[in-house]
Amino acid sequence: MWSSQMLEAATKMNPFVTPHSIAKCQPQGENTQSLIPGRNIGAFSVAEGDSCEFGSNKYFVLCGLGGILSCGLTHTMVTPLDLVKCRIQVDPAKYKGVVTGFKVSFQESGMRGLARGWAPTFFGYSMQGMFKFGLYEVFKVYYSALAGEEMSYEYRTSLYLVSSASAEFFADVALAPMEAAKVRIQTMPGYANTLREALPKMFADEGLGGFYKGLVPLWLRQIPYTMMKFACFERTLELLYQYVVPKPRESCTKGEQLIVTFAAGYIAGVFCAVVSHPADSVVSKLNQDKGATAGDVLRKLGFAGVWKGLAPRIVMIGTLTAAQWFIYDAVKVYLHMPRPPPPQMPESLKKKYGVA
Repeated sequence: MWSSQMLEAATKMNPFVTPHSIAKCQPQGENTQSLIPGRNIGAFSVAEGDSCEFGSNKYFVLCGLGGILSCGLTHTMVTPLDLVKCRIQVDPAKYKGVVTGFKVSFQESGMRGLARGWAPTFFGYSMQGMFKFGLYEVFKVYYSALAGEEMSYEYRTSLYLVSSASAEFFADVALAPMEAAKVRIQTMPGYANTLREALPKMFADEGLGGFYKGLVPLWLRQIPYTMMKFACFERTLELLYQYVVPKPRESCTKGEQLIVTFAAGYIAGVFCAVVSHPADSVVSKLNQDKGATAGDVLRKLGFAGVWKGLAPRIVMIGTLTAAQWFIYDAVKVYLHMPRPPPPQMPESLKKKYGVA
């Protein structure tokens, strides 16, 4: 069993771990190492009913698996809407809106054509999801350990922002080649019909640089998007439990908690779509126009042009983000992973501010 000193040390290592989440621990075996420097995690520290300890390597790996499923499946599911959105961005004269875009796309290539680009979407966003969610958990634990218990709570929004930005930086490096292939398949008729056709053609025409041509605009699109996605979700979840949900989180069933997760995810998704849309328009046009730079595309599109396709993107990203958080949390539930509640003010801060 944990001693009071060990319990206190583990709790202070990360303010997002409550004493309840590491209680009822049973001896299991030898110590394991964590990705977080200074975190030597004993296998005995797994709480009763959990498959791993919060902050252990196994926990981070399973978070990456949850990210693969949440991002890969959801982005593939909305491939037809993404295809229409990209076509509106690169050819607004032909694809005037969502309804017209679907109609014209269907007339040109039938129902099967609406799924163009599903393969790079699935593989690209699966890889991105693994790094996005897995590394977010790593950086959140790491940065909170550096900041300490009180600062991690008081500046938790900043913690969410910097952790998600750090994770997305690496996630986009994994996504960029597949995103470039997807846009070419969806917006350049006759270029390629499948991922197997697109990849060798891209390499032959543009070399390795062609796969990462859109990386900087992708960072400009995805990093603000992900920062909003994680920070807005975390704070919205906190506010929902505090002001909307009529009973404490620990009194909610797993199903009720997942419904709250979905609601917080959708709210976050709407904000994400608006923040990241201009850069998304640039990425779509950039991967269509050979030799163009991000600056060239931005000047060509103008202020009004970068907002083309915003309506379908709000629908797509709102649904997508809500579904991703739902799947990610559902994976944690299914795999019996630790799911600490939203952070609460540490006792030291309560005493400092005179909060009962």
